[in-house]
Amino acid sequence: MKGNSIGIRSVAIVGPYLSGKTTLLESLLWVTKAVSRKGTVQDKNTVGDSSQEARDRQMTVEVNAAHTVYEDVRFTFLDCPGSVEFAQETLNALIGVDAVVVVCEPVVDRVMTLSPLFKFLDDWEIPHFVFLNKMDRADVDFMEVLHALKAVSSRPLIPHQYPIGRGESILGFINLVNEQAYHYHPGAPADPVPFPNELKEEEQLARMEMLETLANWDDHLLEELLEEIEPPEEEILNDLKMELGADLIVPVFFGCADRDYGVRPLLEALLQETSEPTAIAERRNIKSDAEIAQVLKTYNTQQGGKLSLIRVWQGTITDGMTLNGVRIGGMYRLMGQQQQSINEAHAGEIVALARMEGIKTGDTLSPVEVPALRQPEQIKPVFAMAIQAEKRNDEVKLTGTLAKLLEEDAGLCWEQHGDTHEIILWGQGEIHLQIALDRLRRKYNLPMVTHLPQVPYKETVRKSTNSHGRYKHQTGGHGQFGDVYLDIQPVARGDGFRFGEKIVGGVVPKQYIPGVEMGVREYLTTGPLGFPVVDIAVTLTNGSYHSVDSSEQAFKQAARIAMQEGMAKCEPVLLEPIVKAVISVPTDFTSKVLRLSSGRRGQVLGYDAKEGWTGWDDVVVLLPQAEMHDLIVELRSQTMGVGFFQCEFDHLQEVPDKLAERVLVTTGHSNGKR
Repeated sequence: MKGNSIGIRSVAIVGPYLSGKTTLLESLLWVTKAVSRKGTVQDKNTVGDSSQEARDRQMTVEVNAAHTVYEDVRFTFLDCPGSVEFAQETLNALIGVDAVVVVCEPVVDRVMTLSPLFKFLDDWEIPHFVFLNKMDRADVDFMEVLHALKAVSSRPLIPHQYPIGRGESILGFINLVNEQAYHYHPGAPADPVPFPNELKEEEQLARMEMLETLANWDDHLLEELLEEIEPPEEEILNDLKMELGADLIVPVFFGCADRDYGVRPLLEALLQETSEPTAIAERRNIKSDAEIAQVLKTYNTQQGGKLSLIRVWQGTITDGMTLNGVRIGGMYRLMGQQQQSINEAHAGEIVALARMEGIKTGDTLSPVEVPALRQPEQIKPVFAMAIQAEKRNDEVKLTGTLAKLLEEDAGLCWEQHGDTHEIILWGQGEIHLQIALDRLRRKYNLPMVTHLPQVPYKETVRKSTNSHGRYKHQTGGHGQFGDVYLDIQPVARGDGFRFGEKIVGGVVPKQYIPGVEMGVREYLTTGPLGFPVVDIAVTLTNGSYHSVDSSEQAFKQAARIAMQEGMAKCEPVLLEPIVKAVISVPTDFTSKVLRLSSGRRGQVLGYDAKEGWTGWDDVVVLLPQAEMHDLIVELRSQTMGVGFFQCEFDHLQEVPDKLAERVLVTTGHSNGKR
C-alpha cells in the first residue's frame, strides 16, 4: 500500500431515494473482498444504513463511510442520503470527495429528480459519473433515458457503455472505449464475448457521440476523427480522465447492483479515470504548507462519544495531533458502525477523529491558523413541530440534548418562540423530524410529545375611544389610589405600540406616569381576543391622585382597568402573520404552484425564470403562515420531490371574519373575554 496520496480515492455515492445506492455500495465492497458476505437492505445487514433509524425505514438517513482496497488504491466510499429531506447531510459530504457516483433508476419520468443534485455538483465542479441501476427492468430504453438525463445536466453526459439486450433480457454491455463486448454473470466478472454485429450501427452512434464530445477539448483527437483515424485506447482513457477531472463531462455506466452487474466496470473507471486527491485540492485553492482537514459529518455514538468525519486535504494527520487547539483523542477508519484504529491519515483520506469537543461540521482543521474552507450553504428549514419532554423531569436536559442532536444533523434547528413560548424543532420534512425524534428517544432516552406549532396571531383595534380607569383600595394604614383617562387609537399596520401623555397642571405626577405605561404594556400582552395587541397608540390625557395613598403600583392597576374597559369598545380584530415565499420549481410545474398558492389563500406577486437554473421558475407569493405547515409536503408531491421554497415574515393582515371566528373557537377565545 502506498503511503502517499497517489494510492487514495474518496468517492460519494448519491442519488434519489430507492435508486439503490446502499446496494451499490454493498456490491462494491463485495467485489473488492472488503466484506465476506454481501448484505441486503431487506435483511438489514448492509454496511451502509447501519443505524437503527435507517434500518427501520429501509432508507439512508445519514452519511455512512466504508473503505476497501482495490489494485493498491484505498477507496473510501460515502453512502449519502437520497431523500431531499436529508439534503444538507449529503451536500456537506459531497464537498470532501474526489468523485461522485450518481445512482438513478432508468425511468424517464424520474430523471427530473436529479436536477438539483447536478446543479450542486456543477457549481462546485465536483467530477461525477452516472450509474443507471436496475437495468433489468422491463421496457428500459437506454438511449431514451440518456436523452432525458442530458436535459437536466449542464455538463454533457456521454455513454461509456452500450447495452447488449434490453430490460429483463439484458445480457451485458459493449465497452465504448475499446469496443469489447461482455456478458454478465451473477456474482462473477463479466466474460468477454464476440462483438454482436446486429448492434454495430447503434454502438457506433453512441461511440461517436462519446468521441466527438471528448474532442471538444482535445484538438488532436478532433483531427483524428476528421481524418477517420481510429484513436488509441490510451488516448481516449486519458481524455476521459482529464475532462472528467475538470468536471467537463459526465460518463454514464449502467448495471444491476443487486446482481453485481456493471459494478466492476464502474470500479475500473473509478480507478483509472478519477484524478488524484491533489487535483481537487488545487481546485479549492488549498495552497498552505500546513496540514489541513475539513469536517464533513459529526456523529455522537452511544459507546465511543463524539466522532468527527474529516477529509484530509493536505499533509498527514496523526493521532494525538492538536488541531484548532483540540487534541485528537483517537483516529479511525469507518466501516459503517465498525471502527478500525489507525495512527495517521494522508491527503485524500476520509477518517474519523474522536473527542474533538467544540469542533463542528464544516470546520476547517489545522495545527496552525489557516483560511477557512468554503462550506455548502445552509438549507433553510421548511417543516416544524412543537415539542416538549414526555416526562417533566426531563425538561432540564432538553436544551443540551438538542445541541447534540443538531451537531449530528446540520439540517435541523430549534427555537423557543417568543410569542407562543413553545419549543419548536425545525427540519426539512416530516420524515426528517420523525427520525430526529426517534434519536432523542432511542439514543438519549428523551421521549417527546409533539403537536403542530401555534400560529403567532396578534390583534389590534379598528376604532378609537376614550377610557377611564380608577383603582382605589383601602386597608389598615395607607390605601391605594390611582385615576387615569386614556385615549386609545389604532395606528398604521407595522407601527407597533406608542405611548404618550398630555398631562397639564400635574394632575398625574411625573413619577407615576411610568407606572401607567407599565400597566398599559402588561395589558397588551393579552388583548380581549386572547392575543398580543399591536399597532396601537395609547395617550394619558387626564387623571387625579391622592397625596398619601397614590403610588406607581396604583397607577399601573388603574391603567390596566382603563385598557380593559376601553379595548372592548375599539372593535378588536384578529391579525395573522403573512410570509413572502419564493417557490422554486421546474417550469413544467409552475402552473401547479399557482393553483397550490391560490388554494392556500395566497396572493401571487409574479414569477420569472430562476437565475442560474435552466428550465426553472421562481414564483413569488404572499401566504398566511397558518397555511404554511405542510406546504412543503404538497409542493414535493406535485413536483416529483424537487420543488423547494424560502420564506420570511412580511406583514400582519386581518383574518377574514368567518375564519377568525373558527380560530377563536379553536383557541378557546370565542367569547372575546380575558
